Amino acid sequence: MAPPRAAKRPKLEGSSSSAHAGAPQRGEDDYVPGNIVEIELCNFMTYDRLVCRPGPRLNLVVGPNGSGKSSLVCAIALALAADPAILGRASSVRAFVKRGEDSGHVKLSLRGDAPGRDICITRKIDTNNKSEWLLDGASVPKKDIIDVIKKFNIQINNLTQFLPQDRVCEFAKLTPIQLLEETEKAVGDPNLPVQHRLLIERSKELRVLEVTVKQKEQTLNNLKALNAEQEKDVQRVWQRDTLLKKAELMKKKLPWLKYDMKKLEFIKVQEEEKSFKMKMEEAAKIWQDAKAPIEELKKKKMTHASSTKKITNQINQNTNKRREVTDEEGQLSARLRTTFDDIEDLKRQERSRQQRISNARDALAAAEKELQDLQPYEPPRAEMAQLTDKIAQTTCGINELKLRRKEKERQLAQEKENLRKCSDRLKQMESKNNKLLQALERTGADKISEAYYWVQDNKNMFRAEVYGPVLLEVNIQNKTHAAYLENHVPNYVWKSFITQDASDRDLLVRQLKHYGIPVLNCVNNSFRCEPFNITLEMEQLGIKSRLDQEFEAPPAVKNVLITQASVDQSYIGTDQADQRADDVVKLGISDLWTPRNHYRWSRSRYGGHVSANVDSVYPSRLFMCGMCYNLRLDKLVEHMVHLCCCGDDPRYAKGMPNRMV
Repeated sequence: MAPPRAAKRPKLEGSSSSAHAGAPQRGEDDYVPGNIVEIELCNFMTYDRLVCRPGPRLNLVVGPNGSGKSSLVCAIALALAADPAILGRASSVRAFVKRGEDSGHVKLSLRGDAPGRDICITRKIDTNNKSEWLLDGASVPKKDIIDVIKKFNIQINNLTQFLPQDRVCEFAKLTPIQLLEETEKAVGDPNLPVQHRLLIERSKELRVLEVTVKQKEQTLNNLKALNAEQEKDVQRVWQRDTLLKKAELMKKKLPWLKYDMKKLEFIKVQEEEKSFKMKMEEAAKIWQDAKAPIEELKKKKMTHASSTKKITNQINQNTNKRREVTDEEGQLSARLRTTFDDIEDLKRQERSRQQRISNARDALAAAEKELQDLQPYEPPRAEMAQLTDKIAQTTCGINELKLRRKEKERQLAQEKENLRKCSDRLKQMESKNNKLLQALERTGADKISEAYYWVQDNKNMFRAEVYGPVLLEVNIQNKTHAAYLENHVPNYVWKSFITQDASDRDLLVRQLKHYGIPVLNCVNNSFRCEPFNITLEMEQLGIKSRLDQEFEAPPAVKNVLITQASVDQSYIGTDQADQRADDVVKLGISDLWTPRNHYRWSRSRYGGHVSANVDSVYPSRLFMCGMCYNLRLDKLVEHMVHLCCCGDDPRYAKGMPNRMV
C-alpha cells in the first residue's frame, strides 16, 4: 500500500479575507485610489510646458529617442519625493531645470478615496538646488508628501513598482528570493511580507525541532546501552566495599605497631644525644684555645693593606706628573723648532734685502749719469691745453651717458616687473583642464575633479589607456560648432570616462562608484562611420560640413561619440540651409544644425510619414571656458612679445621664457 499522504499545511486565518480587504477597489470612473490622474510639467528638462492625463489602466508612452519619454518618468519620480540619484541622470534637482530657465515645477494629481477628491502634489525646483512642496495648493514639508505616498503604498525605491531605465541592470541582478520579497511589498497588502517572514521563521524552527528529536532518540539509545554495561560495575563495587571494610580494620591496628617501633628508636636516639653532647664540649675548649693567634694575624693584615694603598696612590700621582712634564717638553721642542725656522727665514730675507739695496744703488748711479747727459726740457703748453679741453668734453659725454644709462636701467626694471606680472597671469591661465572640470562641476558633476585626479595618479593600475572626462579629450576651435556639438551630445557622455579593456572598466566602476561618474567601455577602436561626402545638391542647399569632421579627439573617444550620439549623421548648414530646410529632408538627412535652429526628422515605422522637430541653438557653456582661455592666452603672449621687443638691453631677452623667445 502507498504511504498515507501528509496533512496539508493549515491556512492562516484571515489571510484571504485580509488580502481582499487590503486590495484597492476601482471606482465608477475605473480609477484606483492613488492612480495618476493628471501630470503637468513646466520648464522641466526638454519641456517648456506639458499637460498629460493618463488613463486608469495601462498607459504607453511611445516616441523616438530624445523626444522626452524618460523626462516624463523622471518628473513622476521627483514629484513622488524620490531622490534624484536613483534616476542615474544627475545628483541634484537643479540639473532637471530646463536649460536657460531659472526654475520649473512638476504637478501630479492622484485619485483620492472617492471620485472628484483628487490629491494635488506640486514640487517646485530651481537652479539653486532648492525644492518647495505644495499639497493641494498649500505649502507643506516633504514629510507630509511622503505620508500621502505611503498611504497609497507607492514605493519609488521598489524596482518591481518603479523601474528607471538606468537601473535595469540592478533589477536583473536580484535573486529570486529578493524578487519575491519586493513583489510582495508591491502587491498592496502590508501583512503579506510579514506573514512570509513568519512562515520562513516557523519553517526554520520546525527543522530545528526535527533535528532535536532525532538527537534525543539517539541519546536515549546510548543511555540504555550504558546502563546495561554499568550493572556489571555495580557488582564489582559491592566486592570493593567489603574489602575496604577489612582494610579499615587493619589500618586501626597499624598505629599500635608503629608506636612500639618508634618507642624503641626514641630510646636509642637519647643515648646517641648524650654521647654527642660530650664530644661538642671537648671541641669548644679546643676552639677557644686557637682563637687568640687568629685575631693577631688579622690586625697585622689590616696594617699592611693600608700601607700598600698609600704607596699605590703615590705611584699614580708620580705617573700623572711625569705624563704632564713629557707633554710640556714636547710642546717646548715644537716651539723651539718653529723659532729656528723663523730665524732662518729672517736671514734669507735679510740677504735678499741687501741684494735689492745693491741693485737699487747701481740703478741710481746709472740714472744720475743719464740725467746729466739729457738736454734741457720745455713742456708743450698748447698740446696740453688741447688735451685739457678734450678731457673736459669727454667727461661731460661720460656724465651724459651715465644719466642715459640710469634712465634705461629704470625703464628696464619697469619692463621686467611688467613681464613678471604677465608670467604670473600666464601660469594661472595655463590649466585649461581645470577650467573645463569646473564647468562640469557647475552642471551637476560635483566630484568630477576628484575622479579625474584619481585616474591620473593611478594610471599604472590599468592595462590600456583610459580617457576622460570626454570633455577634456575633445578639441574644437569654432565656437559655433562647439555649441552644435555640446547640444547634440547627451550631458552624461561629457563627464564619462572611457576604457578599452573589460577589466579596466570593472576596476574603474568600483573606484568611481562613490563619485557618481559613468564609465563607458570601447573595445574596438576601428569604428565605422558614415563616409563623408558633400554632394553638389547639399552645397546648393547650404550644407557645408558634418559634425564629426569639426573636432579632434583620440580614436576611442571619437568612437564613443559616434556610437552614443551619432555625430557622423549630423550635418552643418548655413542660413541658406535654414531657409530651405524642407528640401534638406529629401536628401535623406535626418539631423541638421544651422546658426539659429536644430532640425531633426524621423520617419514612422508604421505609417511611413515624416515628423520634424525644431529646437533653438543654445550657446556653448562647457567649451567656451577653454576657448576664452585660448583667446586670453594669445593676447597675453602678444603683450609679452611686445614688452620684449621694446627693451633695448639685450640682457632682457635672456630673462624671457624659452617659449616666448
